[in-house]
Amino acid sequence: MSSRPLNTAKLWPADEDELAQVRSFNRKLAWLPRFRIRNRVTPRVIQALLRASQINGDGKLGKHGLLAEKRRIGIGDVAVPVRIIRPKGKAKGVVLDFHGGGWVIGNAQMNDPFNIAMVEECGIIVVSVDYRLAVSTPVEGLMEDCLSAARWLLGEEEFADLSVVVVGESAGGHLAVATLLALRQWPDLLGRICGAVLYYGVYDLAGTASVHAAGPETLVLDGPGMVDALCLLTPGLSDEERRQAPLSPLYGDFTGMPAALLFTGELDPLRDDTLGLAELWGRAATVEAHLLPSCPHGFIHFPTTIAERVLRHSRDWITARLNAASTPHQSARHTAAPSR
Repeated sequence: MSSRPLNTAKLWPADEDELAQVRSFNRKLAWLPRFRIRNRVTPRVIQALLRASQINGDGKLGKHGLLAEKRRIGIGDVAVPVRIIRPKGKAKGVVLDFHGGGWVIGNAQMNDPFNIAMVEECGIIVVSVDYRLAVSTPVEGLMEDCLSAARWLLGEEEFADLSVVVVGESAGGHLAVATLLALRQWPDLLGRICGAVLYYGVYDLAGTASVHAAGPETLVLDGPGMVDALCLLTPGLSDEERRQAPLSPLYGDFTGMPAALLFTGELDPLRDDTLGLAELWGRAATVEAHLLPSCPHGFIHFPTTIAERVLRHSRDWITARLNAASTPHQSARHTAAPSR
């Protein structure tokens, strides 16, 4: 796919102090090696370290008066672990969350800080999917896990009266959109989803132009190295085969999709993935897309004012979508303005 112009998305408004803060943090990131999947051993080590760091992690939930329920759910023979966090009062909706981690690291618990904020501010239930990882499972197996979890949630009696918003970050963004495309087989289920929030996802598994051309200024991710990693994750496939939906969502049919809120960083090798997806999705549904100035991949995890504002805007957008879905006379095209 050809490179997309930067004006495909709105440039996120930021003042000079906010930009200086981002650029200062970028200088620290520049000292770190960029993430690249070279083998299946290193991700296992990182995953073990992640799990060790999460020991007693439920204590953070307790400080907010919240609990995490761990269940195995799914459709048919596909059983998937999920982590469910419920609000203290009556739920106004459900968020189906797909974590990031390059398909090879991560788990549902790693998103607790983001999910706690959504539960408390939006009054929603979060169901975070602990899909299998690609160190031992083909990417298609991860997609199967996510689809099974989505079909279970959308058919579960407990959530029958609640609208659903899908949230995905990075590899989780890929899995979120692949799941939505697969759900087109079940229009009634897809129709219960009123929105999707996607942070800098991977939507072309053969690599967009910005991935192939990424230089060292992109930070965090090794762009050209990602091309090799994508081949490692999809062995035996040609680029043409990799560019088939839903494996590569950028080539899918978005008819019937819900409204979407998309974010990407100006210094992210995956920039073209989001810009291209926004253009394609926008032909079928309402799309709000933002390009974050001077921001690299993963920016919502970094201690900057811009990241805080983006996450706050996402929560406002989720609330607006759920309110619109529960109030028939409201416009389905309602969106919130960026928060400052």
